[in-house]
Amino acid sequence: MPTIPWTTPQPAAPGSTAVVMASRFEVASLADVPGFFLRSLAVWKQVRSAPGALGASLRARPLKREFCTLSAWESEDALHAFARAEPHRGVMRKLGPAMKDSAFTYWEVKAEELPLAWGDADRRIAAQRGAGAA
Repeated sequence: MPTIPWTTPQPAAPGSTAVVMASRFEVASLADVPGFFLRSLAVWKQVRSAPGALGASLRARPLKREFCTLSAWESEDALHAFARAEPHRGVMRKLGPAMKDSAFTYWEVKAEELPLAWGDADRRIAAQRGAGAA
C-alpha cells in the first residue's frame, strides 16, 4: 500500500506553532496486518475531521508489518483529545495484543513548515527507538 499523502483538515494559523507527533507500530505477525490496516482506516477518517488537526499522513509497509503516522496539531490538548476519542481509543485498546513494538516522538514546528515530510519523522522515530533500547 502506498503512503497516504499529507492531508490538511484545517490550515494552521499563520505565525502559529504546531505540535507534531510521529509514530511507528510493528505488529507481531503478518496475520495481524489486515486487522491493523482496516482499523487504521477508521482512525484516518477520524483525524480528517478532528478538532485541531492541522495535517496527517499514514504509511503502511505490510510485508514489514509496519505502520507509521505523522500528524500536526494546534496544541497538545487537541492531540490528546483526539487520542481519547472514539474510534482511536477503542482501536488502540483492541490492537494492543497484536503489537510487537511501538515508538512515538513529539516536537514543534512553525506553521510555515507544514506540510511535513517523512525524512525528519523517520530520523526522530529511529532515535526514539534507539533511546528505548538503551
